[in-house]
Amino acid sequence: MGSGHYFWAILYFASLCSASLANNAKINFREKEKKVLDQILGAGKYDARIRPSGINGTDGPAVVRVNIFVRSISKIDDVTMEYSVQLTFREQWTDERLKFDDIQGRLKYLTLTEANRVWMPDLFFSNEKEGHFHNIIMPNVYIRIFPNGSVLYSIRISLTLACPMNLKLYPLDRQICSLRMASYGWTTNDLVFLWKEGDPVQVVKNLHLPRFTLEKFLTDYCNSKTNTGEYSCLKVDLLFKREFSYYLIQIYIPCCMLVIVSWVSFWLDQGAVPARVSLGVTTLLTMATQTSGINASLPPVSYTKAIDVWTGVCLTFVFGALLEFALVNYASRSVTTYKCLRILYIQQL
Repeated sequence: MGSGHYFWAILYFASLCSASLANNAKINFREKEKKVLDQILGAGKYDARIRPSGINGTDGPAVVRVNIFVRSISKIDDVTMEYSVQLTFREQWTDERLKFDDIQGRLKYLTLTEANRVWMPDLFFSNEKEGHFHNIIMPNVYIRIFPNGSVLYSIRISLTLACPMNLKLYPLDRQICSLRMASYGWTTNDLVFLWKEGDPVQVVKNLHLPRFTLEKFLTDYCNSKTNTGEYSCLKVDLLFKREFSYYLIQIYIPCCMLVIVSWVSFWLDQGAVPARVSLGVTTLLTMATQTSGINASLPPVSYTKAIDVWTGVCLTFVFGALLEFALVNYASRSVTTYKCLRILYIQQL
């Protein structure tokens, strides 16, 4: 009998455990998420117009940490002095009004796709010319709310940014293109942007640019003061090195060949006037066309570029070869005329 009682007790305990596990398995966490969202974002409970408090609930400025992932850089335009970049932009801050119960660690975070439901930093790109969001198939944006009130905002955007360039060493130059992000309306008394600790900027590994190489990038701060206050600002400096091989093949080698061809006239007979004139004029016009084609792909700057010095020297050599023929021809005709006059003078004597 004793063993029978033990058997029924164990069976009863097992049935209770099974029922408990079944009840836990039946918990609908999606329904829990809805209830939590209604609890923290319901009408009259959360006002997205009010900024979060400072660190540890103080009255100081709200701290927003930023990090970006550069997905691609499509072009760097010398004429318009701009570049296009696609990136994943992320911001993270703490809003204590959004704290919730994580159900013993089972509810890791809540996900939103509507940015207007919570307070958002008023960040803008100060050197932006054009930009757009990505909405295929759905808007590429999300907001994650963690149990401790931490908010993560992530969005994929494409931007065309201004990049003032110094082309004095073109095409042996290096250019620094910046990405500047600043607060538009909140001053540093209310909002401060900081770079995320540990690798705040990431670049895709297989980044390919046809005429440039991304050597390195640096993060820094660029707070600005105006007559309305001081505004927090972040910047990324991208250092690009121009690839020289393209210009070696397209510009330097053809210019050298034109100069060498113009020197062929030195080995022609001085009496071969049509051949020497045709060769000199043709190489001079070709060199002038090459120079104008190079300048057409560059902005009209007020200073002399390295490529201008190179094409100017090549053009001088080609023109000098043509001028040499003219001087030699003139000198030879002068000598011939002098000899003829001398012979006539001797005959008259």
